[in-house]
Amino acid sequence: MTGNAVVTGIGVVAPNGLGVEEYWAATLEGRSGIAPLGRFDATGHPIRLSGEVPGFSAAEHVPGRLVPQTDRWTHLGLTAAAWALDDAGADPREFPEYEMAVVTASSSGGTEFGQLEIERLWSKGPRWVGAYQSIAWFYAATTGQISIRHGMRGPCGVICAEQSGALDAAGRARDLVRQGTRLVVTGGTDASLCSYGVTAQYTNGMLSESDDPDRAYLPFDAGANGYVPGEGGAMLVVEEATEARARSAAHAYGAITGYAATFDPRPGSGREPGLRRAIELALADGGVTAGQVDVVFADAAGVLELDRREAAAITAVFGPRGVPVTAPKTMTGRLNAGGAALDVATALLALRDGVVPPTVGVHNPAPGCDLDLVGEVPREARMRTALVVARGHGGFNAALVVTAAG
Repeated sequence: MTGNAVVTGIGVVAPNGLGVEEYWAATLEGRSGIAPLGRFDATGHPIRLSGEVPGFSAAEHVPGRLVPQTDRWTHLGLTAAAWALDDAGADPREFPEYEMAVVTASSSGGTEFGQLEIERLWSKGPRWVGAYQSIAWFYAATTGQISIRHGMRGPCGVICAEQSGALDAAGRARDLVRQGTRLVVTGGTDASLCSYGVTAQYTNGMLSESDDPDRAYLPFDAGANGYVPGEGGAMLVVEEATEARARSAAHAYGAITGYAATFDPRPGSGREPGLRRAIELALADGGVTAGQVDVVFADAAGVLELDRREAAAITAVFGPRGVPVTAPKTMTGRLNAGGAALDVATALLALRDGVVPPTVGVHNPAPGCDLDLVGEVPREARMRTALVVARGHGGFNAALVVTAAG
């Protein structure tokens, strides 16, 4: 065994596409999934837009008995995991059950399920609250349901670090493979586009209240006014490279090469944020120099202060306009834990096809955000190494290096 952790399968559930190729085609064409909020009556809420997964019916993708027992976030995760396994050509029945693992990320848990149960409690009484309330909301529910559905009884867990959590999960998947686990399902989804879930997000003070889908989410732009919330994400199948070749895996999109995570210092301490340090540590962990990185997939908060901090970290490591930067999440909104997972999937597809996806809508770079930002048109390039960065509300930072297969 080489200990080289490769991604052999990808499953995507995104606001601008269901499935890998539908999502990838929409992304390269610049087709946005941001639209008027439609999953609930938003009267009285200040936001008007969201990135919703269109045309998704849980009954078509999830075993019927699980649909009423689990939240939409878990429905999306189960679907993406099944698609990733199918994409990898990996039949879990052919693997020892204790040599398969599941590590996912979640930042909100089953908020919609929880809201419906609370509504029943207050409108009808405690006898109307279902038994599944005790587990469907829990952050580990998606990990558990994937594990049960596919008989994966090895090391399983969930990481709750908002947007950065999926990078932490992927880093953990890499470590498990290096320790001998044969197959790991990793990634993240979130689905908090309900009244309760959106209200919870208000507390961070970063939601965009724009009603113009083309101008609502503009990271690194002088017109940045917050982010658009979204739902969905991606799941990945990670295996050891030699084992994957031995079973004639259908794909080897690339390898998870480097990973690191940091925390921001205490506010008022005068110390710089931790994102730069996370990038430097991830590059060192992967044995990669800054000059070898071909593209950066940005966190792209859509809040000027945070965008400037991220631009400063990228510039400090790579130099002024030293590396192409992209933020295709302008077409989906920020998906919380699902966002970084989708970025990793997108980075692997970019390496596969030799094209950097666009950052739509950003035309007027903000002072302090002088990056080589790939704009409305995809950029063809020979690439081998991509860096994905993510930050979670509260001071979490993570960076992941992926390299092309071969």
